[in-house]
Amino acid sequence: MADIFDKLQPIVDRYRSIEDEMAQPEVAADYAKLRELNRERSGLEELVGIDSRHRKLFEEQADLKALVSEGGDPELVEMAQLELIEVEQQIAQLAQQLRIALLPKDPNDERDVIVEIHAAAGGEEASLFAGDLYRMYQRFSQEQGWAVEILDSNPSDLGGFSRIAFSVDGDNAFSRLKFEAGVHRVQRVPETETQGRIHTSTVTVAVLPQADEVEVAIKEDDLRIDIFHAGGHGGQNVNKVATAVRIVHEPTGVVVVCQDERSQYKNKSKAMTILRSRLYAAEQERHQAAISNSRKAQIGSGDRSEKIRTYNYPQDRITDHRIGLSVHGVQRLMDGGLGDIIDRLIADDQERGLASVSA
Repeated sequence: MADIFDKLQPIVDRYRSIEDEMAQPEVAADYAKLRELNRERSGLEELVGIDSRHRKLFEEQADLKALVSEGGDPELVEMAQLELIEVEQQIAQLAQQLRIALLPKDPNDERDVIVEIHAAAGGEEASLFAGDLYRMYQRFSQEQGWAVEILDSNPSDLGGFSRIAFSVDGDNAFSRLKFEAGVHRVQRVPETETQGRIHTSTVTVAVLPQADEVEVAIKEDDLRIDIFHAGGHGGQNVNKVATAVRIVHEPTGVVVVCQDERSQYKNKSKAMTILRSRLYAAEQERHQAAISNSRKAQIGSGDRSEKIRTYNYPQDRITDHRIGLSVHGVQRLMDGGLGDIIDRLIADDQERGLASVSA
């Protein structure tokens, strides 16, 4: 029977080959090629680490087996047997880790992301909750050491957002935040409610992998760019200089608006970042049906009946409907404490992947 660890040697060979290639001067001078190789190398690092740990455990196992088989001092043999059991348990755990690591990877997992939040059903209360979700992701990102930058927003009258788009840059940002895509439902008494009634509102979240210019070629002739005065944002500048930018990608009909910055150039740059990511996600959907990155598939219609997670404030309960998880502590979650839920979602995703492989 073939050992699962035998699968690692070709991977280790490829990892070393990549390192040799990256050291070549002509490759080091080619940014696109270097970035591609570095991304591939990063994707292999976990497997190379597993191989290294397995080799050490395998040697330790062989030494302990030799001690046991040689006999001798009964006390030393007993100690070696106990250590052997522990080492073999570690090898079994490492084999399970390897099975998970060998599952087909989402090629976007190591990318930075763009998150778009839109208030859906519920009026002003939905906008307020959109603002709460943005702050939740901002705090969670800070805990992860990720950088957050607002790309575009449309603030509501009471301090929320009818929409907000922001980038999150950091290690494995997409691999963790991608599970946040969908409809988020909130049940609470709104600040605008005078009779204490509980309202139900929804907010949609889309999580898009960031794309580089070299990955998404956009022809200038395919763009219609409109410049206009920003509405209600940017202070006195909005009345003097037109800085807001609307870009329409005519072949696909994708429209992006950015008006947060006082500089027309900065708004255009941010709009192009969002446009590239939307086009990249759409292209991924067409060519990799198994990895659904389209905004439409992610966010649904925003109807109250469509939901991935419910935040019930009166009962202080969060329910993730995809994995049937209910936990208490809404405020802790809103303060950025998303890690536990995301870990559970990742574990569920891995378990389903292992089940499909072994089926």
